[in-house]
Amino acid sequence: MASQSPPSALLLLPPPPCASSVQFKAVYQPILSAVCTELSQVVNGTHRVAYLHVALSLSGLRSPACQPPAKAFTSLQRALEHIYTLIGAVCMERNIDMEAPGGIDSRVVLLDFDSVHSATSKSGESAPVTQNGPILDLQTLANSKRLWNKIYFPDTPAGQDLAAAFSSFHDPSKDPNSDTLQPVPGVRPWTPSESFLAPGEPVEPVTHYSAIVAGTFDHFHIGHKLLLTATALVLQPLGTGNADKERLFSIGVTGDEMLKNKKYPQYLESWEKRCRSTIDFLRSIMDFGPPEASTPHVEYINDPGPNGKVMVMKIRPGITLRLVQISDAFGPTITEESISALVVSKETRSGGAAVNQERKKRGFKQMVVFEVDVLHSGEVAPGDVDNFASKISSTDIRRRQMELAMI
Repeated sequence: MASQSPPSALLLLPPPPCASSVQFKAVYQPILSAVCTELSQVVNGTHRVAYLHVALSLSGLRSPACQPPAKAFTSLQRALEHIYTLIGAVCMERNIDMEAPGGIDSRVVLLDFDSVHSATSKSGESAPVTQNGPILDLQTLANSKRLWNKIYFPDTPAGQDLAAAFSSFHDPSKDPNSDTLQPVPGVRPWTPSESFLAPGEPVEPVTHYSAIVAGTFDHFHIGHKLLLTATALVLQPLGTGNADKERLFSIGVTGDEMLKNKKYPQYLESWEKRCRSTIDFLRSIMDFGPPEASTPHVEYINDPGPNGKVMVMKIRPGITLRLVQISDAFGPTITEESISALVVSKETRSGGAAVNQERKKRGFKQMVVFEVDVLHSGEVAPGDVDNFASKISSTDIRRRQMELAMI
């Protein structure tokens, strides 16, 4: 692998046999264990991080039942929760650090499995291609010019079909760091499910061109990744709905002044650093277009008053990312009526109700509130629950940094 750049791998996963966490664990845990172990050996004892991009295939992502993705939000975010939980459990079991030197930084996108069938069909019809995630077709993923050193797939019939379809678009000769696709052996075959939707999934009829989520995003970890990816699912995809309308993805990032009472405050990251980590992650799961000639410009705004400190960046034409420093529990949600969707975790669901109460006082339309599951420590052995929690908690990450500084 090239020493000049961090090791980077892609893992192609066929759909699970069903949407339950038990089935996710049964089919995916052995694959993730093998891939994470191999990647961690490359960076173990170094100051480098290995990047693992997981493309989780699901059937019917372009179907009317899932367009816009907000219709299927509950099922989609649950699939993301299952896979991120497994990654955390595998890393804990293998003693692999996450998002830290010598460890693995994982990023999950959703792959439309129907586009795999289109690639292998003889109809000659080309499927529509999009360049923004976190839901992708196979052609966009394969032609994205990402420099993956390894492209893994399970050595099963479904995995082999997925790899063959990917290869029909991907040209390794144009990727100087790419090896041939690498099968993960010893995996028990399974029959991919034809649907991941939960029975009776509520239909969300509203299209959202402006969505918001908030948090501290300190020491960026897989819980943050789940929350932000789920928020990206709420936005109306490019090429659908009002094609000319800008999509605005707002993130309220807690200001430094609000964090003084946090535990181990001396190890808190600055607002700017927390924003930069958030931007880096969102670009990695949402921007799959041709590489830009230069790094996308980030505009800094520092106006007086609440919500005046902002970072703004265009992810792609049509999608604007805005990070706002917030100094209270509401941020832009009670000053900008055009924001129509709010994403919260189940731990902070009361915040969604409070926001809508404040909007009602101002005569604003109520926001649609989407809830994201928390990562389940129940996927690990009972004795290891605390260890698992520490790997996905900003507070415990700061505590570990303090303990290391005292050695």
